[in-house]
Amino acid sequence: MSMNEIEAKCRELRSLQRLIEEAQQEAESIKDTIKAQLTAQGVDEFQAGEYRVSWKSVTSSRLDVAALKEALPDVAQAFARTTTTRRFCVA
Repeated sequence: MSMNEIEAKCRELRSLQRLIEEAQQEAESIKDTIKAQLTAQGVDEFQAGEYRVSWKSVTSSRLDVAALKEALPDVAQAFARTTTTRRFCVA
């Protein structure tokens, strides 16, 4: 692939990424509108035609790694796992 072809692909990629960002923003706006309706009705779920919509609280427990490192640094180090990934970036 020539440099001109790579440049064209990068340009196309940027354009598609902008479209994705715009679509994600629109989707978030729609979600916010639906959440506002749930809140206005004072419910955490309702039926809208063929769709069942819910917005419920979920409670979960997660390990606070920063607190573990501070309280028991040896234990935190013993269970630490190092991973390597590759990051793709077009700037």
